[in-house]
Amino acid sequence: MIPRLLAAVVMLTTIFVAPLAARDVTGTLAKIDTTGTITIGYRESQPPMSFVDDSGAPVGYSLDLCREIVAEIETELGKAVAIDYLPVSAIERFTAVESGKIDILCGSTTVTLARRERVDFTLLTFATGGSYMALKGSNVVNNFAGKKIGVVKNTTTLTALKELFKETGTVVEIVEFDSTEQGFTDLVSKKIDIFSADQVVLIGLALKSGRAGDFTILPDLFSFEPFALAIGRNDADFRLVADKALTRIYRSGAIDLIYDKWFGRFSKSMPSALKSMIKLNSIPEK
Repeated sequence: MIPRLLAAVVMLTTIFVAPLAARDVTGTLAKIDTTGTITIGYRESQPPMSFVDDSGAPVGYSLDLCREIVAEIETELGKAVAIDYLPVSAIERFTAVESGKIDILCGSTTVTLARRERVDFTLLTFATGGSYMALKGSNVVNNFAGKKIGVVKNTTTLTALKELFKETGTVVEIVEFDSTEQGFTDLVSKKIDIFSADQVVLIGLALKSGRAGDFTILPDLFSFEPFALAIGRNDADFRLVADKALTRIYRSGAIDLIYDKWFGRFSKSMPSALKSMIKLNSIPEK
């Protein structure tokens, strides 16, 4: 009788204690726990934030942060997690997050209140702003009137540009592209006079081309673009794990190594705005 009672107690203890030991997870974390895989969405031509290298592998500042988040997920779940990489365009990226096609968007994505109606965001990961790139010697950056200015569709840069030229009364021809790569190619071939994007992306394009000296990038910014990683809404557990990873990178100083890896050729000193952002997002552990 006693052995049977003890066996029943052990069985009940196992039933009620096991989930606590393993920690209940919900939403995206539960899906990853079940499948053993996370799907990372990335942009193919947004250097140095997110792009494809010569070997065809997705790389960049944001991808490095996302891989650190995956490592944190592995710790949280106590198991290895495989990564599936899925390229997404500027137009389809938020739909991919909403539908669950991707679990996290690792690119150069600006946080806005309107976008937060569709998706959620992690802690901030970068701070930059909209700027202009032209071929060196073209002198077009001193007079925009009547010029063709390229910009990628469905971006905050496009919205800011339209508002800027409306306010100043400057008449320009805005040419919209499906990708950064298309816009940059048309600038090089002189089909457009100026290409506009986040300054950090323009710098990355110039460096990746191997001909950085052929381009002029204006130092002034016409917008403020705080970047973060997009995830599904109402998914607190997944966001918490992502934010844990990011804030640990910030507090430990590991972010300095990641920054130097992708921006060291251009600037050894981290911009003051980015330093402030990192400080403000270095949330204490306890």
